[in-house]
Amino acid sequence: MTFPALVTERRDDGSIVSQVEMLDDARLPPGEVSVDVEWAGFNYKDGLCLTGGGGLVRTYPHVGGIDFAGTVRDSTDPRYVPGQAVVLTGWRVGELHWGGFAGRARVQADWLVPLPLEMNTRQAMILGTAGLTAMLAVNRLAHAGVAPDDGEVLVTGAAGGVGSMSVSLLSRLGYQVAALSGRPQHGEKLVALGAKSLVERAEFLAQPDKPLESARWAGAIDSVGGVVLGKLLKQIRPGGAVASLGNAGGIEINTTVLPFILRGVSLLGIDSVMQPYEARLEAWDRLASLFDFPAYDGMVEEVGLADLPEAAGRILRGEISGRVLVRPR
Repeated sequence: MTFPALVTERRDDGSIVSQVEMLDDARLPPGEVSVDVEWAGFNYKDGLCLTGGGGLVRTYPHVGGIDFAGTVRDSTDPRYVPGQAVVLTGWRVGELHWGGFAGRARVQADWLVPLPLEMNTRQAMILGTAGLTAMLAVNRLAHAGVAPDDGEVLVTGAAGGVGSMSVSLLSRLGYQVAALSGRPQHGEKLVALGAKSLVERAEFLAQPDKPLESARWAGAIDSVGGVVLGKLLKQIRPGGAVASLGNAGGIEINTTVLPFILRGVSLLGIDSVMQPYEARLEAWDRLASLFDFPAYDGMVEEVGLADLPEAAGRILRGEISGRVLVRPR
């Protein structure tokens, strides 16, 4: 039985091209579990993989897709049985290992998580890597002592997938959320997700830069990095924390030790790629009961495999908000 897949190739001249092909199981990489993919997500990393950016893909031909959800087709691992709904995020799938931009995938059993009974596969991919990362960040902030009554929590890159889901999750937990974005046209959607105030990125960065600035935020979730994170750290209140999980604005930060030694600020790194199984399971179970899917519906776009090369350009140019879902069949 064959299935469609978006196969990415590197031509002799070094150019990267992707096109839909029909494959069979013999083409799939080794693994313990085969999954009939019902939905995949489309992320910034996927845009890089489809264009050859970042050196994420090492061998060609390649099938991208860093997260997907579907049902088990067959398994040599007793934890998974045919027909069981599962989700996969991380583990360099879609980068070093073939991913979810296909009607079928074969992966290691340890990379999968069984879906909570309250969640279907489409909902799992509305969340995807973005939702898991946002949940991990919210959990870390709470464990670091940032409570709903402590004051405003800033979410940067708020119009993106991780940012918008962070806004929603924090709001549902009772936090006062301020949403920072360079795309003011998405302000109404962010308010609908629970943002209490909107911060325009240019205005935020235009303020005079000082070694230590007025303490404004109880905590923050930052998906931008670069100059935004550097400035943000100087504005966190004493005892506050920042969860850092992205680098769309750059991998370098310019800051001082003052926020850390004078205000006791914590910088919390969030790695969603290599999270252990138990942490993933806990996060997915919490997402199933906490996330407001109806409120997020206006932030969801659906595409097919053939649409992905065009979508790659859009996501790398910062023209996509919310989540893009891929129908591989």
